[in-house]
Amino acid sequence: MENTVPKLSIVSPVYQSEATLELLVSEVERVMKSMQVSYEIILVDDRSKDNSWSILQSISKKNVEVTAVRLSRNFGQHPAIMAGLSITKGDWVVVLDCDLQDQPKEIVKLYEKAMEGYDVVLAKRVDRQDSFLKKTSSFIFSKSYKIFTDTHYDHEIANFGIYKKKVISSILEISDYIKFFPLFVKFVGFNVTSLEVDHANREEGKSSYSYSKLISLAFNTIISFSNKPLKLFMKFGLLVSILSFLVGVYYMNLAFTGKIEVLGFSSIIISIWFLSGVIITTIGVCGIYLGKIFDQTKNRPVYIIDEIV
Repeated sequence: MENTVPKLSIVSPVYQSEATLELLVSEVERVMKSMQVSYEIILVDDRSKDNSWSILQSISKKNVEVTAVRLSRNFGQHPAIMAGLSITKGDWVVVLDCDLQDQPKEIVKLYEKAMEGYDVVLAKRVDRQDSFLKKTSSFIFSKSYKIFTDTHYDHEIANFGIYKKKVISSILEISDYIKFFPLFVKFVGFNVTSLEVDHANREEGKSSYSYSKLISLAFNTIISFSNKPLKLFMKFGLLVSILSFLVGVYYMNLAFTGKIEVLGFSSIIISIWFLSGVIITTIGVCGIYLGKIFDQTKNRPVYIIDEIV
């Protein structure tokens, strides 16, 4: 199999997952043998602090179909996915998480659906086995993304899916500094469909995403994919200006008719604080966009591969 091009490439980012790696590989191997297709498994260690890399080295040395990749430092889940995609050789690429919530047995259904003529088949988790807070935060992100970008994002769809090689090649050409794989898939288009799959409980441990990291990811993704926040603040500033003009006309009328005897100290202070807050917030949003532009122009790599076994 070393000298043949695999039909399927399975890519999974790994972080702090020493307890599930052996089971993940054995499950994928079992499914691939039942499908009777050539395959490769690419596991990308995002510089885990546990023994994940040692286990990956051991698995790779025992199995010619497994390629273990280690990044030079922790870059994040989506850069790790990109690193794995960059070395795939298969005609079709499957991306799944390593915690076994994305079940390898569902690859069969995704592949069969793809053979009907689709370039992308996304796994739709209709019954997510996640905590209430995680499902709620995902739902809030999808709604916020829709508001701030005018596009739809399905919170039941994540990384899991099967993708034709030309789709992966197009995704790798995207030079955005901020990487978010599901939205890249949405951006490149092609013939896309989704398929309902079973979503399992996490085998071991807990998600490496803290809520602060999720909020940061959501914020960076919206800023990266849309300039609508700038437009919203511009419209808000214009609205405040119009209201201020109308209020000014109203008070001028009161002054000319002699209805104002004592100028209002409170209203002046409130107006100053309110308008100052609007100005500072608007400048802050502009500064964030400038910062993202600065990061993009530096053209630094979003991941660095340290070792491949």
